[in-house]
Amino acid sequence: MVVILKNNATDDQIDNVKKHLEDYGFQIHESRGVQKTILGAIGVQPDFDTRKIRILDGVAEVYRVTAPYKLAGRDFKSDNSIIKIKDVEIGGNEIVLMSGPCSIESEEQIFKLAEIVSRSGSKILRGGAFKPRTSPYSFQGMGEEGLKLMRAAADQYGLLVITEVMQISELDVIGKYADIYQLGARNMQNFALLKELGNVKIPVMIKRGLAATIEELLMSAEYVLANGNSDVILCERGIRTFEKYTRNTFDLSAIPVIHKRSHLPIIADPSHATGIRDQVPPMARAAVAAGADGLMIEIHHDPEHAMSDGPQALLPEVFIELVKELRTIAQAIHRNL
Repeated sequence: MVVILKNNATDDQIDNVKKHLEDYGFQIHESRGVQKTILGAIGVQPDFDTRKIRILDGVAEVYRVTAPYKLAGRDFKSDNSIIKIKDVEIGGNEIVLMSGPCSIESEEQIFKLAEIVSRSGSKILRGGAFKPRTSPYSFQGMGEEGLKLMRAAADQYGLLVITEVMQISELDVIGKYADIYQLGARNMQNFALLKELGNVKIPVMIKRGLAATIEELLMSAEYVLANGNSDVILCERGIRTFEKYTRNTFDLSAIPVIHKRSHLPIIADPSHATGIRDQVPPMARAAVAAGADGLMIEIHHDPEHAMSDGPQALLPEVFIELVKELRTIAQAIHRNL
């Protein structure tokens, strides 16, 4: 249920409405805009009489919300959410680039790539220190030592850091180095981890699961939002279908659908979606045209010897040229990059 307060509602009136909702068994989430205050009342009560709230002083409108995601939906917040991290805004007019290697492999590698990321105009350095791999014999990442190297490289070149968290026990150590937690596709419905991410003060980017619907992705975001963390970013990275010519099927239609149904920003990851280097640039261009709020792109200076996902990593010179093309597309749709 969504409760919209009058523009002139006093703090006492708002507190009174919140108390009534809590007394009726609802969990309250408040959103204050320039002109309106909106209360999201979370709780399954099909027979609740909304008139009990509508008659209270300061209340303008009361709506039932039919979508299962309350806080992630447009009914709760009509304006786009903008995630602000230092001087970077995700979800605004600027399309934000997150780029770097799949895995942190060495000090030389991450510093070399951080310089390229910075030179391209990207704002965020990506890289995995803890790697979920299908095979237990594959490279699993450098752990905290890799995080230290990535943080040092990012600081030297004025970049933010995004890296993947796989389990609750990693939250504290990753939180010392990262500006954004990335929740990978395999963990999109790790509900215990989602709840814990709701308790942190660091933004969270949730990748769509391998076979997840758009609604399931939004429900995963709902877990984080309902537990108190309002800085949530979504990521479309392709879903598993019967197609064999690409690593996944890149669901670009998810971008406008999510923009219509949710206020949360959405990033596109053409690297994991396609899995093949020469398919990444055209899909990156298409994602910008479709309205993505940012791109996550893997790059590597020596992809033939990369420890993970070398075939989908762009060479530095290809990446730099791609960014120039993306800026042209962004300008055509009245956005910045």
